[in-house]
Amino acid sequence: MSNFDIFVDSAANLTAEMEEKYNITVVSYTCIIDGKETLCYEKGKPFAETAKNFYDAMRAGCNTATSLVNSEKFYDAIKPSLEKGRDVMIVTISSGLSGTNAQAKMAAEQAKAEFPDRKIIVPDVLNASLGEGLFAVKAAQMRDAGATIEECAEWIEEHKFNMHSEFTVADLKYLRRGGRISATMAIAGTLLNIKPILRANGEGKISSAGTERGRKKALARIAETFGSTVVDAANQTIAICHCDCLEDAEYLASLLREKGAKDIVIEWYDICTGSHVGPGTVALFYMGDDRRQYDEDKEGKSSKLHNLISRFKR
Repeated sequence: MSNFDIFVDSAANLTAEMEEKYNITVVSYTCIIDGKETLCYEKGKPFAETAKNFYDAMRAGCNTATSLVNSEKFYDAIKPSLEKGRDVMIVTISSGLSGTNAQAKMAAEQAKAEFPDRKIIVPDVLNASLGEGLFAVKAAQMRDAGATIEECAEWIEEHKFNMHSEFTVADLKYLRRGGRISATMAIAGTLLNIKPILRANGEGKISSAGTERGRKKALARIAETFGSTVVDAANQTIAICHCDCLEDAEYLASLLREKGAKDIVIEWYDICTGSHVGPGTVALFYMGDDRRQYDEDKEGKSSKLHNLISRFKR
């Protein structure tokens, strides 16, 4: 077995089984709910309970905020491994969504100064939730099969744009709060039952992938996209995360099985990123063709949600 340990932030959304089987250490974000700090992840505590309480609080109108994992927290987490003579890989949420990756790199630089003989690698997977977590799992699988830390990092770098992340939300107000859409569009879209479909783009940020009128059509559209972009569906782990809407997650899974998927993991959406998209969100993560070819134009001129709302309002 290769001599390195793997760490992730809690946005990686790993299941308890993944965490234990692959010996991956989770470093938790902190979520602020109505002014009270709460850990997004606690080892040994059932995550479903934490997530359910959080999304119920969001529905009740609580104020939520999240703070990044700072360099000190990462340093404290990895130091015991370094002291044992083990190398370290830290996999974090996309640099396009958070400053956490930069904080992990700062911790790595600090640790390298103290442990110059150790290797500390912080890849930027340009993804979130299990779109991040599945890379940590892959690195662990490769490590346990004898790969070096450099070989694992190289594989991630070569394949990070093959990880697709597609999701739809139930309520547009959370996208409005995050500045993704305007208040006018949020109100109009809600009245017209318009559901945006969003994805991770080539910069690791969130971009539009289209719209549908109605929840079932949005989930079906995500399944159709999966069918046309997935690579070797039957021989990979596919992940679905949900913000307290298990029935919809299971419906999407049934559509994916019709398109060849076999190993599907369904998990509650981590509450760090979940706080920005809100209850009722369903997200899909899988390996497919290079997702950069589907990016919107760089100037952001295409606004499919805006165009669709305008058309329905005429």
